[in-house]
Amino acid sequence: MKPNHDLGKILILGIGNYLMGDEGVGVHFAKIFSKETWPEGVTVIDGGTGGFHLTDILESFSHVILIDATLDGRPPGTIRVIEPRFSSDYPKAMSTHDIGMKDLIDAMTLMGTVPKIHLITVSIESLQQQAINLSPEIEAVLPKLESIAREIINSIRDQEL
Repeated sequence: MKPNHDLGKILILGIGNYLMGDEGVGVHFAKIFSKETWPEGVTVIDGGTGGFHLTDILESFSHVILIDATLDGRPPGTIRVIEPRFSSDYPKAMSTHDIGMKDLIDAMTLMGTVPKIHLITVSIESLQQQAINLSPEIEAVLPKLESIAREIINSIRDQEL
């Protein structure tokens, strides 16, 4: 199957569980920043807890900026940006839905439909059950996440020119 990527289309996909505190940093990002003005061709979506239901969405974009929490032992609020090519390139300690996303990336890689992914991870301390608010440390990094996403978009656009 050939990818249905529309060159120049960029997806910012926030994933996580909104009901588990800091683990939901990606969906909080999507909820807040989907209301902002982004360059033409950029879409911001709340991907929830990921999984195969995101396949059609991911296949529609040439680039995906994926924002997710990770339990990696780093200080809460630590941000890392990586460009994974395979599911094995993803941090081993991604949050509770990482199996679904890793499986999705593997399947898309096999089908030759995986877009270029830019992964922004935010280190969290723990999974908080039944908490819909972000901790102050994680809430404080949201503007930095926006800045990083915009830098990635500019870099993508510069490469396509």
